[in-house]
Amino acid sequence: MQLYNTLSAKERAALLEEAGQDRLTLSFYQYAKIGNPELFRNHLFIKWNELQVLGRIYVANEGINAQLSLPANQFEAFKEFLDGIYFLEDVRLNIAIEHDLKSFLKLKVKVRNKIVADGLNDETFDVRNKGIHVDAEAFNALIEDPNTVLVDMRNHYESEIGHFKNAVTPDVDTFRDSLDIIEEQLKDHKEEKKLVMYCTGGIRCEKASAYYKHKGFKNVFQLEGGIIEYARQVENKGLDNKFIGKNFVFDHRRGERITDDVIAQCHQCGTACDNHTNCENEACHLLFIQCEECAKTMDNCCSTECQEVIKLPFEEQKALRAGTHNSNKIFKKGRSEKLKFKK
Repeated sequence: MQLYNTLSAKERAALLEEAGQDRLTLSFYQYAKIGNPELFRNHLFIKWNELQVLGRIYVANEGINAQLSLPANQFEAFKEFLDGIYFLEDVRLNIAIEHDLKSFLKLKVKVRNKIVADGLNDETFDVRNKGIHVDAEAFNALIEDPNTVLVDMRNHYESEIGHFKNAVTPDVDTFRDSLDIIEEQLKDHKEEKKLVMYCTGGIRCEKASAYYKHKGFKNVFQLEGGIIEYARQVENKGLDNKFIGKNFVFDHRRGERITDDVIAQCHQCGTACDNHTNCENEACHLLFIQCEECAKTMDNCCSTECQEVIKLPFEEQKALRAGTHNSNKIFKKGRSEKLKFKK
């Protein structure tokens, strides 16, 4: 029984091109008590492999977090399968605004300790005791209230290219970093302020809203469906769009444009740009913002050092990658000292 990928990303890309099928890119999450995540993981892989689903899915005792693509003509079968799982019936599916044939090239279903790493070890914390969900219209009204504090629950490299107007955008690398920082900043306003949060699709806000309620905040709200659903509702209902720039997404697209505003800059030359890329040097693979001109000049690399590495024979490059110390820049997400115009 096949429970893992048998094709490389390159092979899969060629098959997708050959098939020529329209594909939908979507995401969903659900916090729930899953007794045997490994068994559930295998169940998902077998069925979704049949439906030609590709993506990155995490399963844990606390629930599921899924980002994936599938053939458009398999959507109804996919939805029927989800509805057959008691805690996923009618789960919100955040369907992308922009679709890409190659947004995902493999099906990866992994068992994790948590679907959102939070660094918490508190048995009294119940992630299901969440804040109030609000749609785009209610969200717009809330953030116009002077008694509201609007907080971006994403990381620095996400908010750098797009965020809501007047939002607090913590300068953090991970979700777990933001929890304590935000609590400390707002500790004197637990009673009277309305704490309103947003993220990409809602999963981080859901955990954060429960966490801040657990910590004594009285008025906690979150944008239902995150930026993805907000953009859809704004367009469909003709609402005032309070978001500026691009929404960072965790697939090969790396971003969905929400407005024409470009609020970031190329990390190498400083020109207006909001396109993320990964350094061409596999031993680095740093995520950073790079304009088209710098991509040509630098061969899609973050530094001259990496530019020299990619010119070496493959076996020499492979030898340089040996050892975990050689890949530590992967997690810096635009923090490298080699980038002159980093945030």
